[in-house]
Amino acid sequence: MRNSTFSFINITGLAVGLGCFLLIALYVLDELSFDRYYDKAGNIYRINLDARWGGQELHLAETSDMMGGILKKDYPQVEEFTRVYAQSGDTRMIRKGNEYITETHLAYVDSTFFNIFSFSALEGDTRTALNDPHTVVINASTAARYFGSASEAIGKMLEVKEGDKVVPYKVNAVIMDIPGNTHFHFDLLFSMKSLDYQWGQIGNVNFHTYLKLKPGTDYKAFDKLFTDFFIKYEIPALKEFHIYSMADFVKSGNMLRFSLIPVTRIHLYSDRQGGEELSPPGSVQYVAIFSAAALFILLIACINFMNLTTARSAGRAREVGIRKVLGTKRSNLLIQFLSESTLMVLVSFLIGIVIAFLALPLFNSLSGKTMTLASLFSPVILPVLIALPFIVGLLAGSYPAFFLSAFKPIEVLKGRIKAGRNSVGLRSTLVVFQFTTSIVLIIGTIVVFRQLHYIQTRDLGFSKEQVLVIDGADALGNNADVFKKEVTELPGVKGGTLSAFLPVSKSARNVYNISKDPVEGSANSFNVETWAIDEGYIPTLGITLEKGRNFSPNFKTDSFGLIINETAASILGYPDPVGKNIYIFYNSGVPTTYHIVGLARNFNFETLHHQVRPLMFMLQKSTGLASFKVNTNNIASLIGEVRKKWAALAHGVPFGYRFLDESFNEMYQSEQQVGKIAIIFSVLAILISCLGMFGLATFVAEQRTKEVGIRKVLGANVQGIVGLLSADFIKLVAFAFLIASPFAWWIMNKWLQDFVYRVNFSWWIFPVAGLVAFLIALITVSSQAVRAAMANPVNSLRSE
Repeated sequence: MRNSTFSFINITGLAVGLGCFLLIALYVLDELSFDRYYDKAGNIYRINLDARWGGQELHLAETSDMMGGILKKDYPQVEEFTRVYAQSGDTRMIRKGNEYITETHLAYVDSTFFNIFSFSALEGDTRTALNDPHTVVINASTAARYFGSASEAIGKMLEVKEGDKVVPYKVNAVIMDIPGNTHFHFDLLFSMKSLDYQWGQIGNVNFHTYLKLKPGTDYKAFDKLFTDFFIKYEIPALKEFHIYSMADFVKSGNMLRFSLIPVTRIHLYSDRQGGEELSPPGSVQYVAIFSAAALFILLIACINFMNLTTARSAGRAREVGIRKVLGTKRSNLLIQFLSESTLMVLVSFLIGIVIAFLALPLFNSLSGKTMTLASLFSPVILPVLIALPFIVGLLAGSYPAFFLSAFKPIEVLKGRIKAGRNSVGLRSTLVVFQFTTSIVLIIGTIVVFRQLHYIQTRDLGFSKEQVLVIDGADALGNNADVFKKEVTELPGVKGGTLSAFLPVSKSARNVYNISKDPVEGSANSFNVETWAIDEGYIPTLGITLEKGRNFSPNFKTDSFGLIINETAASILGYPDPVGKNIYIFYNSGVPTTYHIVGLARNFNFETLHHQVRPLMFMLQKSTGLASFKVNTNNIASLIGEVRKKWAALAHGVPFGYRFLDESFNEMYQSEQQVGKIAIIFSVLAILISCLGMFGLATFVAEQRTKEVGIRKVLGANVQGIVGLLSADFIKLVAFAFLIASPFAWWIMNKWLQDFVYRVNFSWWIFPVAGLVAFLIALITVSSQAVRAAMANPVNSLRSE
C-alpha cells in the first residue's frame, strides 16, 4: 500500500500477461487435441496419395474404393479399414412435414466406421447400424431437429430427396454431436451400401480411406509395402497407357506414392489441394507462433516485475542492512523476498484467471472455437496450472531476491548503496527484450493484414462482387430453367447461370483424364478439373476469354465443345488451342472427341495457397446452384422478389441464399482469425511493456529529483530536461528495433511462403513499426519526464 503505484503496475501487468497466456494456452491445447479422443487414436491412419501424371503434380487425400479392402486382405498389420465418401458441396434435402431442410454436413461411410472412430452412441448400436442399405446414423442435434429427441428418432424414417424421388432411410443409431476438435463435421452418416457408384475402379480416387493398424506396427515401415501394392494392383490397370511394369512407369517420368498420415496429425500437418480435406485444416505454424507469443507475453510481464522490484531495491536497502545486523541469515532473506514475489504472482494469477474467463467469449468469437476454461482443469493440465504461479513467482522474483540479499550491512547503513551498473544493465537488457518482442508483433500484424488485403483486392480472374447464389437449385427439377429465366428478367439482375460449380469452397468438384491424342498414354494425358456449365456462366462470373468464344445455344456442336484455361493449354502445348481436339477416356476406355471453342484466362478457383490447376468447362446441364449477377442498391427488395419466384416453383423447399464474396471470405477464415488475434495480442504486449517502462520512468525521475532541481536552478529548460530523462529509454527502443527487424523479416517471410500468390515484403514496414514503438515509448516516458521537469526545484533541494 505504501508503494501503491508500483504494486498496481506489477499486479496489473502480470495479471494481463497471465490472462493472455491462459487464453493462448487454451487455443494451443485445442489445436493439439484434434482427433485424439478416439480409442487407440495412435493406431489410426489415413492414406494420402502424391502423384505426378502428365507433368502435373497431385496431392490427394483420397484413394480408390478398392484399396482399403485389398490392404486388409493382403497385409496382417491392418486390423480394420473404413471409407468415407464426402464430396465438397454435396447436399441433401430431407423432408420434415410439408417442407424440406437442406443438410450440408453429411457423408457415406462403411459399417466399420464406428469400429475405428469411437463416437459415443446415445441410442442404438453403432457397430451394426449401417450394415444394410438405406440406413443412417444421425447426431443428437439432427434427431432433435426432425424427431424431437434421440429416443424418438430410433427406428424412424428420414425422407431424403434423391432426384425426382423421395427415399426413406431408417435411423438405426443416434450419436452425440461430434466435437469440434476433429476433422469430421458430420450430422448424418449414410450407409455406404446406399451410394450409387461405379465400384471396382482402381484408378478412380474418391474415397477417404482410414486404416487401423495393429498395436506395435511402425506406420513408416508400412509405407514401404505400398510399392508392392502398386506393382500388384495399379500397374495392371495402366496397360492402356502402355505401362506393363514398374520400370515402364519410372521410365515414363510419372510418379505415384501412397503414404500414411496419423489421424492425430491431419488437422495441423495436412493441407491437401483442391478441397480434399474434409474440413478446413489448421496450421502447425500458427500453433508455434501463438505458443511463442504466449511465452513472450508472459516473459514481458515477468520482466516488468523484475525491473520494478530491482529498481525499488534501494528503498529496502536499510531494511536488509538492519536485518543482517540483527542476525538474519541470507537464506532467510531469500525466502522472504521469493515468498513476497510468489504471493504477488499468485494474486496476479487469480486476477488473470478472471480476465481470461471474461475475455473467453470474445476470444472464442475471434478464433471460431467453443473453448471453456474447464479445459485447463483436466488431469494433465491442472498440475501445470497449479505450478505455474510458483514457477513464475520464483522466475520473476529470483534476481531481486538475490540482488537485495547480497547487500553488505555496513555499506547500506552508511548510505553508500546505489543502483549499481549491473542492475541498470540488466534492466536495460530486459527493456530491450520487451520492445524487441513488441516490434516483432507489430511487424507481424502489418504483414498479416497486408496479405489479407491483397487476397481481398487481387484480380482473381473472376468477379465475386454482387453475385447472388441460391443453394439447392436442383430441387427445382424441370423448373430450374424457368426460375433462371424469370429471375434474370427482374430489374437489377444482369445475368444468371445454373451450375454445380463455383470458384469457392463448398462447391462440387469433378476430375477427368484427358489427352490431345486419340491413343491415351502416360506421357500425353493428365488430370483436369472439369465443370459442367451453361452459356450464362462465363458472363455472370466475369471470366475473361483470351481466345475463341463462349458456349452458345446457336451452335449445336457445343455439346461436345470445351473451354479450357491457360494452365491446361500450357500442359497441352497449345499457344492457341481453339479448334484443337481433346480426347476424354471415360470408364469404357474408348476416347470421346471434344473440340476446344475458347481459351479462358487463368482464375483462382482454389485458395491463393495453391497454383492455378488445369480446368475445362463443358456445356452440360447442372443445377445444383443458381447464381445471378445483380446490380442494385435495394438488394433486400430484390431478394424478396427472388424468394417469391422460388416459392412458386419449389414447393416446400426452403429458400437459402448467400453472396459469392462471403463464400470467398470463408476460404480465408483462419487467416482472418489469426490477423485479429495477432493485433489484439500485439496491443496487449505493447501495453504491458509500456506499464513497465512507465514504472521505470517514474523510478528514474524520483532517483534524479535533486539532479533535475540543480539543473533547473542553473538555467536548464523543461524541453532539455525531458530530453535528458527520455534519451536513455529511446536508445533502448532503437536498439530493440535493430534486433527485431531481421528476426521479424525471417518469421514473416517464412509465413508468406505458404501462399503461392502473396504480397511483397515492403521496406517501409520496418520504419513504420519502429516509429510506432518509438512514439509509444516516448509518450510513456515523457509523461513522467515532464512531471519531473515541471516540479519546483526548491522542494527537491531544501533538504540539502
